Amino acid sequence: MAARKFVLNENLRELGLLMFIIALSAGVQARNPVFLTVSNLTSLFTNTAILAILAVGMTLVLITRGIDLSIGATIAFAGMVSSLTVAAYPTISPALSLLQGTLIGAFIGSIIGLLVARFNVLPIIATLGLMNIVRGLTFMVSGGKWVSSYQMSTGFKAIATGKTLGLNNLVVIAILVYALAWYFMNHTRTGRRIYAVGSNPEAAAISGIPKKRLVFLAYALMGALAGLAGVLWVAKFASAQGDTAMGYELQVIAACILGGVSISGGVGRLSGLILGTVLLGILNNALPLINVSPFWQMGIQGITVLAAVLTNVMVKRNTDRNALRRRAI
Repeated sequence: MAARKFVLNENLRELGLLMFIIALSAGVQARNPVFLTVSNLTSLFTNTAILAILAVGMTLVLITRGIDLSIGATIAFAGMVSSLTVAAYPTISPALSLLQGTLIGAFIGSIIGLLVARFNVLPIIATLGLMNIVRGLTFMVSGGKWVSSYQMSTGFKAIATGKTLGLNNLVVIAILVYALAWYFMNHTRTGRRIYAVGSNPEAAAISGIPKKRLVFLAYALMGALAGLAGVLWVAKFASAQGDTAMGYELQVIAACILGGVSISGGVGRLSGLILGTVLLGILNNALPLINVSPFWQMGIQGITVLAAVLTNVMVKRNTDRNALRRRAI
């Protein structure tokens, strides 16, 4: 009964978020008719695709009661290494570049997972440490130089600029990631156990659920998606720099929170995550269209995230209160 009530609250919260997105879109369209044009919506979803991919990995980490502040550095390092490889071997297959970046990210994520799961290092400490190490490695391998568009092959840049079935490749990859994540989180034993670890670690341990292995897996997957995003990033912007994606992890965390993922662990649905990512993408796209000052843009995004956090807290508190009342009866 408590689970049913929680699902109902989540459905209502996501419905409210959807209505807010619709109202916001209508308001922006009234101010600037360009907003809902096909070209602008295409740009919006293309620019939000990388954020959406990263939000999936961050959701898994947050569900386990963790956090990953190193993904910006992982994006930069994986993107730099893949672009340097393309510059040295222009005929390399784009698929191999994607695989290379994903494996690099998975390796970095595995190190973090090992520190957190095996050695009980606090996630914020482990990821901050790796963030600085990986960012430093990025400058070392690049010699402090950029990799520019002319050094990248046409096939490599087409990873982000090409189309599949009429959709930009970035959007297609994001859809595939969400489809795989939906199946993993909802229809596999491992996915359900990750929720159990975040909901009640003590009970999960008593039940024989391998907590350390699942926490390690969550960080490895986050790293793999960050590595994949690194290749997509440099292909999209046709430039690899040492300070690429500096601070981008905060945008990813914001998208997760807007989507209803709890920083306390155990709670997060892909349906809400999609809405949260779209809302953040709309804010990034729409506010400049209606000539909002960049300083106000940051403030508005911050207020929106705080409102989402308060909503999540209220939903959880209401669910817990109702559960206690039923037990008392």
